Amino acid sequence: MEETPAHMSAKPSWLLTQAAVHAHRLASEGFGKVGGRGYHYRILAALEEFGVASQAELGRRCSMDRSDVVAAINELAEQGCVERTPDPDDRRRNRVILTAAGHRQLRRMEQELDRVQDELLEPLSAEDRQTLTHLLTRLLTHHQRG
Repeated sequence: MEETPAHMSAKPSWLLTQAAVHAHRLASEGFGKVGGRGYHYRILAALEEFGVASQAELGRRCSMDRSDVVAAINELAEQGCVERTPDPDDRRRNRVILTAAGHRQLRRMEQELDRVQDELLEPLSAEDRQTLTHLLTRLLTHHQRG
């Protein structure tokens, strides 16, 4: 940061952006090691937590564009991690179901993401990590309500 102008490096917005770049790179590399991508993780995690969902529901829950949801679900279906079935209430809509292979892939991705968290937050104590998570959650919650 010694080459970065002080006007920038003193701004939390700049610091958050730079940290996010590193976090994204580390997570992408980590997911790649287990044959996944960030969008896969979002979808698998949402299906595990909330159960069967339509593609539109997954897009809303995962903050993903519809075309990205479709592409990611296609990839996950090819890997056997999810299955699509017609919605009995609306045949135009697909329901997406997490498979046993999807549960296993989510576990692998979570293990890698835990490793990435440790690498990203290495200079912080456990207490500092909790504080950072709490503060970031407050910021995000505030701006999502906005």
